[in-house]
Parts: sequence; C-alpha cells; structure tokens
Amino acid sequence: MKLLLTSGGIRNASIRAALVDLLGKPITESNVLFVPTAQWGQPACTPASVWESIADLSTGEQAGESGWKSVGVLELTALPTIGTKRWVPWVRQADVLLVDGGEATYLCHWLRQSGFTDLMPSLSETVWVGISAGSMVMTPRIGSQFVDWPDSPGDETLGVVDFSIFPHLDFPGWPDNAMESARHWAKTIPGPAYAIDDQTAISVVGGRVEVVSEGSWELLNPW
Repeated sequence: MKLLLTSGGIRNASIRAALVDLLGKPITESNVLFVPTAQWGQPACTPASVWESIADLSTGEQAGESGWKSVGVLELTALPTIGTKRWVPWVRQADVLLVDGGEATYLCHWLRQSGFTDLMPSLSETVWVGISAGSMVMTPRIGSQFVDWPDSPGDETLGVVDFSIFPHLDFPGWPDNAMESARHWAKTIPGPAYAIDDQTAISVVGGRVEVVSEGSWELLNPW
C-alpha cells in the first residue's frame, strides 16, 4: 500500500496535494472507506465521536473542497462474522482507506483478528491515510504512554514502516503533547521516530519517506 500517515487527517492544501499525487487522480473521482475501529479501544472516544468523524468525511475538512466520489464505513470488528467473500471486494474497490484515530494496539488487534493484514500485501495501489492511531498502527512501537487498551499485550504494532510516530505535537490544551514530552517518549522506544503536529503528514511509498507539512515536526532518534 501507499501510506499517508497523518496526525489530524487531511488538514491543509499540502497534505491534500500529497494525497492526490498518491492517488493519481482527483479526490472527487476516488472512493473512500472509513475505518473507525480504533475509537472503540480508546476510553476517551464515544459513539458521538465516531459519528462526528464520519460526518466530517461528507461536510468537513476530510472531504476536501468538493468531496469524495463515494464514502463507506468498514468496521473491522464485524468482518470475522460476515466472511471474506463479502468484505474483501469492498476493500479492493476502495481507492483510499481512511483509518481513524483512537487506540493503536486495539486497532492492531482487529486488523489481525479480522484477516485484514492478510489482504494488505495485495493492495499495492490502495492509499492508506492514517489519522493518529491509524498512522501509529503502521509503526513497530507506539510507546507505553499511548497504550490505553487494558487487554493490550504491549506497545508493539504492525511494523510496516521502520519508524515510530508521536502525534498531535503541541496540540492546544494537551500539555503532555509538548515537544519536551515527545523527546522523552522517543528515549523509551528503539529506532527513529517523528513528532508531528496536525498540519503534518508522512508519505511512504516503496520505502521512500517524505514529510509533508505546513506545521511543526521533528525527527527524533534519527537513523
């Protein structure tokens, strides 16, 4: 898959342009599946927050200037009960998987439990747009401070990329997301890591990593 790993989603023109470049066509010609699963593992999230995220796809910033060609919802926790013959075609027809934030280890669990990770290697042209935990799940480790699911076996995630992500850098009203906290967090995990704010994304295609930003970011523990 082509990855666009964000903290806050498609928040500015630069991130939107990066998405269009990965798609090779306009957003208005692209089908998106929204994956809200990570929210259920995050105690701070609610049914209302899930709905707000879905609504934002149609009317908010995540829709872009003109919106998507089509919008659907893919709930990973339901997939084991309906069979691959039904849900795999939905995924293959999607140009974009917009994977919402919440709790990354819970999301990781359901990506594996649902069988979705088995499908991932064949989705070479699909664009994975991660939001917060939806980005962190692609990294090797998220750090213990981001683990909020009581049943999580640890802070390990999928390891599709070889760096970790500290999201929501300097988010207003979140003192624990200051750069000082990010630097301390980076010391607790092995390997390189990026601290990114909500105006920043990391594009990963074929091993090539590029930061797209209209905000603030820092590479911690560089290679």
